[in-house]
Amino acid sequence: MADKPLNIAIIGQGFMGRAHSNAYRQVKHFFDVPLEPRLKVICGRNPENLARIAATWGWEETSTDWRAVVERPDIDVVDVAAPNSLHAEMALAAAMAGKIVLCEKPLAVSVEEGERMAEAVRGAPNMVWFNYRRAPAIAFTRRLVEEGRIGQVFHYRATYLQEWGNDPTRPPGWKLRRSEAGSGVLGDLLSHLIDTALYLNGPIREVSAMMHTFAAGRDVDDATLLLARFANGSVGTFEATRYAVGCRNRNAFEIHGSRGMARFNLEDLNRLEFFDAGDARNLQGGRNLLVTGPDHPYATNFWKPGHIIGYEHTFIAALGDFLGCLSSGAGFHPDFDDALGVQRVLAAVERSASERRWCTVE
Repeated sequence: MADKPLNIAIIGQGFMGRAHSNAYRQVKHFFDVPLEPRLKVICGRNPENLARIAATWGWEETSTDWRAVVERPDIDVVDVAAPNSLHAEMALAAAMAGKIVLCEKPLAVSVEEGERMAEAVRGAPNMVWFNYRRAPAIAFTRRLVEEGRIGQVFHYRATYLQEWGNDPTRPPGWKLRRSEAGSGVLGDLLSHLIDTALYLNGPIREVSAMMHTFAAGRDVDDATLLLARFANGSVGTFEATRYAVGCRNRNAFEIHGSRGMARFNLEDLNRLEFFDAGDARNLQGGRNLLVTGPDHPYATNFWKPGHIIGYEHTFIAALGDFLGCLSSGAGFHPDFDDALGVQRVLAAVERSASERRWCTVE
């Protein structure tokens, strides 16, 4: 029996448009789900570039009118991969049209927008592309936490360090304009760190933050740093910047608990460092684990143990899990409500930096 087709429309032809397109093309190669994504139409503002992207990734049609596409009765899924300031308008229109809605992170540019978006899709399948949850090493860390291998958490440290803000030859893009991005590294990088922290260590209660812009005349933050208090009693530090010269894409965390430690860096995404405080003192030391199986997350979906995967597989796994939940009727995470939780933390960070005080996460 043939798998049920699922007609996809994506709004966005940039980096995330490519990453999502690849996931739609590849997901059936790795995940056994009774749904067949059909790349129906890709929307964007540049017709010439759209034609090239469509030909490269196999989209059947192109359109520069996303509103018309959202209303089409033959479209099942609308994937919002446009600049942040457009997420709410597009997702709300898609939800109103009865579509399954997927959205890039951050969910919105404000809590108010996020609340309206989450309410609009409530009760219907939805997804936010916080893809790093699907890095096997991060998913395995979640398992270690749930098994009690970390114990009572004392410290959570996270950094997202990039260097491209310091490149004078880089053309200015929408991520550097508040009117389109809503913020700088706050929404672009810190949102990933916060989602991972909520996934691994639970709710954040309070934050004390500072935001800084290095480039003259720029109206978004180039660097954001904060202290955090978690609901479980642990304390955290977070740093996100585009001015960490020497770091290309260092998305990293450390968790220190009463029974162990876990350390991860996306630049070496197949590995996880783990320390077991229960070992004999003369045998204690960090274990450099290659998290590609056996008995690791997604080991049966991708390659044999020891055969590494890449950045694109995090999107493929996110989509594979979503389609599995869609076919079974199970709930999927992270959804719009999860992403709204991230948005509330980001709002507290921005408020704290502005008012120069500790702020409670609403």
